[in-house]
Amino acid sequence: MSVPVHLTRVDDLALICVDNPPVNALGHEVRAGLLEAVHAAEADPQVGLLMLYCAGRTFIAGADIREFGQPPQAPSLGQLIQVIEACQKPVLAVLHGSVLGGGLEVALACHYRIAQRSTRLGMPEVKLGLLPGAGGTQRLPRLVGVARALEMIVSGEPIEAAQAEGCGLVDQLFDAEPLAAGLAHARQLLNARAMPRRTGERTLLSDVADCALFEARRQRERNERPELFAPLRCIAAVEAATCLPLSAGLQRERALFQECMHSPQRAALVQQFFAQRQAAKAKRSVG
Repeated sequence: MSVPVHLTRVDDLALICVDNPPVNALGHEVRAGLLEAVHAAEADPQVGLLMLYCAGRTFIAGADIREFGQPPQAPSLGQLIQVIEACQKPVLAVLHGSVLGGGLEVALACHYRIAQRSTRLGMPEVKLGLLPGAGGTQRLPRLVGVARALEMIVSGEPIEAAQAEGCGLVDQLFDAEPLAAGLAHARQLLNARAMPRRTGERTLLSDVADCALFEARRQRERNERPELFAPLRCIAAVEAATCLPLSAGLQRERALFQECMHSPQRAALVQQFFAQRQAAKAKRSVG
């Protein structure tokens, strides 16, 4: 079986490549491989910067659906993300394709992000009756602001790369092939002596406008989707980011995530997701 994560060094750059087709999903082997690669690169005195990128048609497009309903295996995504964010050397994420769910949470843990112009970024967990459970509800608002984060997380709809650049989710767009663009940007960061820039360390303070925003969104969800369990928990998790330090906010996010996990609605939505995938496969085989 092929190894899904590769670590190579080019001069003073540590290149960490995820190669787990078709969508580079964050299964156990990928999480474990990433954790090992980050530790090894951070410990290498010759490395000045870590660059995370993905082979194939997309960056990490979310969790491995084969693990749905299975007992969790260490390292968890949350543990991996904390290690990436805490890295003492700058970490650059080179994004392309679909950067979704846990993939976007990994990107948020990296200190710098660039994206191919055709990239789409989002947190669609609510559509499976869940919320981002590896720090997404806490880091995204610290980076893009409460209003944008609330919309992305509660609606589950992705945004285009240009929008991501406009709101500060990514630092720069590129048109070239991801590896080449990443190498060029990594060299710029090294030449500028860039330091780690941790999303979780940003301060996010609540104000009256945010309070009104949360209440308005709650009322909208009660009116438009009263039958759904997850959206109100998504709102509560984002709200926690505005009034709690990161560590406490992550605990609140985890508690709300567990509420969603134990909801019968979540199980039904996941079952529906699998059924739709099977139907799509059958349609393609007939076509």
